[in-house]
Amino acid sequence: MTPTEYTVEDFTRELPSEEYIRRFRDAERIEGYCRQCPNYGCSWGCPPFDYDVAQRYMRPYKNVLITATRLNPLDPSMPFSEVSRMILPERRRLERRLLELERLHSGRSFAYIGSCLYCPAGTCTRPDGKPCRHPDKVRPSLEACGFDISRTTRELFDMKLKWSTDGKVPEYLLLVCGFFHNKPHIEWNE
Repeated sequence: MTPTEYTVEDFTRELPSEEYIRRFRDAERIEGYCRQCPNYGCSWGCPPFDYDVAQRYMRPYKNVLITATRLNPLDPSMPFSEVSRMILPERRRLERRLLELERLHSGRSFAYIGSCLYCPAGTCTRPDGKPCRHPDKVRPSLEACGFDISRTTRELFDMKLKWSTDGKVPEYLLLVCGFFHNKPHIEWNE
């Protein structure tokens, strides 16, 4: 899939991290959904975590930059089976930018939900009780840390998550990620 088969737009909102945690985090309810996923406990980017995620990775920071990336397929008849080919290049772009923001601003990033980009499927070391091979790159998603992404997109970006109902890609897809930091303001696109 090439970028000419879809358009992409990044939307951002910045707010105090404590406000985002208070308004949009429902860790117990969201982890209940995570437990239903076959990756639960099988990937270093997925729960359960053996530490308090908010205390370690969110509360040390004053602000959070939330990015909603909207992918608009140009072909409304595109089969849903093609979604991963559309998402993968954007996900790689987002994760590169998040890690760049960490290096530039000493914050903590939260990537888009999904399988790890750094180890082939089924080869994560977590099920074997071994350390992550790529701790410098792997970041959990906001969902994995208990955030309600549906509410986030609705309330912060006035966009609803869309789902396939007929085997075709929906009108658009949203990829949501976050960057917790202590700067007064950070630009997503610098």
